[in-house]
Order: sequence, then structure tokens, then C-alpha cells
Amino acid sequence: MPPNSGRLPVLVASSHGTGSPSGRGAVGGLVAAVARRRPDLQVRSAFVDVQPPSPLRVMRDSDSRPTRIVPLLLSAGYHVFVDLTAAAETSATTTLAPALGPDVRLAGLLRDRLVEIGLRDDDVVVMAAAGSSEPSAVRDCEQVADDLAALLGRPVTPAYLSAASPRLDEAVAAARAGGAHRVVVATYLLAPGFFADLATRAGADVVSGPLLLAHQPPPPALVDIVVERYLA
Repeated sequence: MPPNSGRLPVLVASSHGTGSPSGRGAVGGLVAAVARRRPDLQVRSAFVDVQPPSPLRVMRDSDSRPTRIVPLLLSAGYHVFVDLTAAAETSATTTLAPALGPDVRLAGLLRDRLVEIGLRDDDVVVMAAAGSSEPSAVRDCEQVADDLAALLGRPVTPAYLSAASPRLDEAVAAARAGGAHRVVVATYLLAPGFFADLATRAGADVVSGPLLLAHQPPPPALVDIVVERYLA
């Protein structure tokens, strides 16, 4: 056990879960990087859907120690307000941290992904987010799109893959109808998986990768954000 870890809450890093092997590897790499960054903490993975273990299972397996759930989710939607809140409320020694976004550093990572794929001065940029029926989650995504627009010095249209509008394919088609020479999608998703695959099929000319990639180490800024949410 890491030094002093018995005195600090267990960091329960709770992501959505995915059936994608590359997505699982990418998220696992982030959790491992957080553990390396903070060797004084016990860091455990949990998932709100698709994969075990659930946050409740990790909490029960933590030997009655205090736990702090850190959502590895980019905005505060249903999974934060319902699933993770309900899990945290089952124990007086469990607290729930904020979601990862909005945060201007996430917009910086989106910019970096666009640069990697050769963003041009005349490209029209659409930001693809998973989407949520929770208005606050949509506002969170809009804030990140505004932050990205400020970093790029051009408009960025937020669009969604489910539950909110405009849908990504509609936003791409509208940009093309408006005379865009090239439409580029900035993928505001944490890791490869079902939604990232949808983004590649929405009709854009070029699509960036998600924030985490299985074949690359996690960006240090993302590790910073996870640790800061734990400490918040």
C-alpha cells in the first residue's frame, strides 16, 4: 500500500465504461497515470455502465475507508446527477467530486488534436460531444466550444451525438451548405468507443481523435484535472 494511503480517501475514478478494447486501454492508462502522479493515494477504477466493477462495488471493497468518487466524465449529466450521486449517498464517508469539464485545459487538448490532424486556416470547426438530456451538461459543452473558439480565433459550433441538438451530422451538413471548403470535427469525447466511431461517420472531411488514445500516454493536463477534482 502506498505511504499514507490509509489516511486518505480512496480515489474512485468512475468512467462510463465501454466495450471497445482501445477505449478500455485508454481509460485504464489515465487511471494508471493518476496513480503514478499520486503514489500516496489508493486509486481504483469503477464504471457506471457496460463494465464492472460499479462504484458501489469498489466502495464496498474499500475496507470501510472513506472514498471520493471522481467522475471521468466531461460534463455533469445523468450519470453524475443520478448514478454517481446515488452511489455517494449510500455512505456517509463517500464524497463526489465535480466532472472533468468544463475546463479551458480541455479546450487546449482539443486544439492540440486539431493541430495533429493538420487544421487549416479556412477550416470550419464543429465540436462533437456525446450529448445529454440534462441542460447543464449541454451548457458545459457549449462553454468548452467557446473556449476552443477563443483559442483558435474562429467560431466553433457545438454538436451532439445523442440526446441534444444540433446533431453532429446536421451541423456538418449545415457547415457544408454554408460554403465551408473543409469541415473538421473536434472530438470532445474522453476515449475511443461507440460515440467516437459515430463521429467519424458524420460526414466531416477530417475528424480528430478523442482526448485519450490507446497508443499514447494520457495528456498531463488531463491527469492534472483528475487530481484537482479529487482535491476540490
